[in-house]
Amino acid sequence: MINAIVLIDCDTDSIPEVAQSLADLPGVSEVYSVAGNVDLIAIVRVREFDQIAEVIAGRISKVPGVINTESHIAFRAYSKHDLEETFAIGFEETD
Repeated sequence: MINAIVLIDCDTDSIPEVAQSLADLPGVSEVYSVAGNVDLIAIVRVREFDQIAEVIAGRISKVPGVINTESHIAFRAYSKHDLEETFAIGFEETD
C-alpha cells in the first residue's frame, strides 16, 4: 500500500464542501480540516505508485475550490494502529 499526505489550500468559504468532495474520491481514505498553514489534509492510500498521480493531480487538484496542493509520499510507517478500534473507544457493540 502506498500512502501520501496531501496538504490542501482551498477557498475559505467552501472548506466543508471541498472536504466532503475530497472524501468521496476513490483513493482518498481520510480528510481532515486543520488549523495552521493549510486548510485541509487528505490521506491518500493506493496500491500502485501510478495511482498517486491519478488521485492527486487527476482528481484532488480538479475539485472546485482547491487552490493548491502539496504532496508527501510516505516511505515507511513507524507506528501502526487500528483506526476502527481507536475511534470505538468507549463504545460497546450491542446485539
